[in-house]
Amino acid sequence: MGNAVADREFDVVLFGATGFVGRLTAEYLAGAAPDGARIALAGRSPEKLTAVRDELGPAAANWPLLVADSSDQAALDGLAARTRVVVTTVGPYLRYGLPLVQACARAGTHYADLTGEALFVRESIDRYHDQALASGAKIVNSCGYDSIPSDLSVYQLYRRTLADNTGELTDTTLVAWLKGGASGGTIDSGRAMMEAVAADPAKASVLSHPYSLSPDRSMDPDVGRQTDQALQRASAIDPSLDGWVATFVMAAHNTKIVRRSNGLLGWVYGKNFRYREVMSAGKSPAAPLVAAGIAGGIAATMVAGALLSRVRAGRRLLDRMLPKPGTGPSENSRRSGWFTMKTFAHTTSGAKYVCTFAGQGDPGYQATSVMLGESGLCLAFDELPELAGILTPAAAMGDALTARLRRAGLTVAVDRIDGRSDG
Repeated sequence: MGNAVADREFDVVLFGATGFVGRLTAEYLAGAAPDGARIALAGRSPEKLTAVRDELGPAAANWPLLVADSSDQAALDGLAARTRVVVTTVGPYLRYGLPLVQACARAGTHYADLTGEALFVRESIDRYHDQALASGAKIVNSCGYDSIPSDLSVYQLYRRTLADNTGELTDTTLVAWLKGGASGGTIDSGRAMMEAVAADPAKASVLSHPYSLSPDRSMDPDVGRQTDQALQRASAIDPSLDGWVATFVMAAHNTKIVRRSNGLLGWVYGKNFRYREVMSAGKSPAAPLVAAGIAGGIAATMVAGALLSRVRAGRRLLDRMLPKPGTGPSENSRRSGWFTMKTFAHTTSGAKYVCTFAGQGDPGYQATSVMLGESGLCLAFDELPELAGILTPAAAMGDALTARLRRAGLTVAVDRIDGRSDG
């Protein structure tokens, strides 16, 4: 960072600290931030901010509290100008996030969020990428379970093939196993996108096209159709796997982030790089039906949600049926959750690798607060590539963030699995 930014009042401001994930992230930062880190909490309510800070213990006792509303551009401009990094949990980002992106892009302030909203990322790129590029701001989207495990797994596979000189990546598939609850915030983000498409059907192409977040569509690999729908035997992906796999609910967003990383890094993953994500449906006799139910349920939910979002009565019905934003599971449920992501990759030389990315804690809450907290600390304190603009975790922080997450207790490991020696 330039001297003007390095000399700012704060290292990290956490915006949305009074929300459910915001509180978890504040708790994580109170334990993980280095001595002397200048951290502030920001949100709409000074009373709620004070209550959150009081729960964090002595490490956060002197953290300043900043009052700002997501709709107050002047307040957000002032907030961004005072800090090196803003970490934000205030969503749905499509409804509330763009003014803060504008403030950070204008001020040269680094930024990390939790968005799983492709429409928000596309809008941020179109409006503010050039401004962030000029100011030197790293605006990093999707720094939680969406989409750090996906993005860093593929990036580390690329780094390993580079070190082994085994060629470019080709067919690459992530398989997810997880135990965790549905997030009210994630569901509300999905609703925000459905409502945006209902108001402007042309936006549907951003959700459906695999390269809709690409920095240059003319340079993208020409590998034919890539679908996020899945219903197949797991052994078709790798012989070590049993049972069946189904559509992974996060795939539609994560795959776009991974492909954007490839473009931002100069299409280094390869001209034949194909990527998809699936989730395990188990290996019981009922697994094929479970897999079919998952795939069909996701598609039906999207259709029903899109139709209901078109009319006021439908939106009221969704309000009554769905978990509320800002809500989440108990501490015991959060801590008993877990996730394992195994990404199987082939290369042009015939080499095969697997990257295992795993952690304890509900992926959408406990693990996400670790990923987001470490992203903010990484942006504030680590030596990073000069790349600026609207970025992805891998492009902005790949190796540094991977090292941080390993130190934080997450597993990120690449192994060669084709039976041949390395090199």
